[in-house]
Amino acid sequence: MCMRRLAMVLCLAVCGPSALAAPNGAAVSTLPTVLAKVEPVAQHWVFDGVLEAAQRSTVSAQTSGRVLEVKFDVDDFVHQGDVIVRFSDAEQRARLAAAKANVSGGRARLIQAQKEYDRTKRIFARKLVAKSAMDKATAELNAAKARASAAEAGLQEAQEQLDHTVVRAPYSGIVVQRLVEVGEAVRAGTPLMTGLSLEHLRAVVELPQNLIEKVRAIGKAYLVMPGAGARRVEADKLVIFPYADPVSHTFKVRVNLPAGIKGLFPGMLVKIGFVTGETRGLLVPARAIVHRSEVTGVYVVDADGKLSLRQIRLGERRANGMFEVLAGLQPGERVALDPIRAGVMLKEQWSKGRS
Repeated sequence: MCMRRLAMVLCLAVCGPSALAAPNGAAVSTLPTVLAKVEPVAQHWVFDGVLEAAQRSTVSAQTSGRVLEVKFDVDDFVHQGDVIVRFSDAEQRARLAAAKANVSGGRARLIQAQKEYDRTKRIFARKLVAKSAMDKATAELNAAKARASAAEAGLQEAQEQLDHTVVRAPYSGIVVQRLVEVGEAVRAGTPLMTGLSLEHLRAVVELPQNLIEKVRAIGKAYLVMPGAGARRVEADKLVIFPYADPVSHTFKVRVNLPAGIKGLFPGMLVKIGFVTGETRGLLVPARAIVHRSEVTGVYVVDADGKLSLRQIRLGERRANGMFEVLAGLQPGERVALDPIRAGVMLKEQWSKGRS
């Protein structure tokens, strides 16, 4: 968890054909090279983090009934919208039928009240009935409208209760806990099944208090993918808790990652880098690096066109396929981008130099 100090950067300006010619006639003018230049690079700290699912929830019953079917078990993958549990629905269907009957009766009474209101209004306009009769017709019409609205609301509620007898997955994910069995009687609020999504993950990291202000101000972090290559994935968002742990004096940070990253699972230990500033360093492209047994190096072309294999000491992998060079290379030197071709040319130099 120590901060690595960066030294210099290699700006990749691919050189075109030059008039370089190696001794003994070995031409390297067509060999693509890059020129080392000092450039600013990000300064960062790397910490251990633990992955967790951003979406983890327990689905509960929203109506009462007896469990007829549990379609998934622990470790099963469920697609969003799949039926996971089904209840008995005789009671809900009976309530729905009663609600439909209430709606029909309410609509009939409303029609009758409307007709009576219209008839009374016409007579009242001719001054053939008292105002009290008009008021009564108006009140009965308003009451009929209210009863019809209540019946419609009851029908909607009954339909929802029937729909709740079929429980569907709110999102795609893995079942991690099954809490009911077929035949059990449940009521609203009874937990049924717990699941989590593998699409949306986040890393939880504990940061020391001396770094929290820099991390909060810059707001940039990345995940180093486990395995060969150490590929980086930029974080979508940082959520920094507004208080420190009173024992460790560290701040908890949630690093939200892009959706759909393959090869990551909740509970994994990962490396999370936080950008804390800017320094200067020397970078070399990954394709220019050669590994010979325990030696890591690059092919360097000098001003006379002579090739040589230079041992270097690499630091961390940076963005855009670049590696930090800590030692063995100087700004202004030219590095071959095709190490295989450069190696063949170097052997030709050696063979012609001995002849």
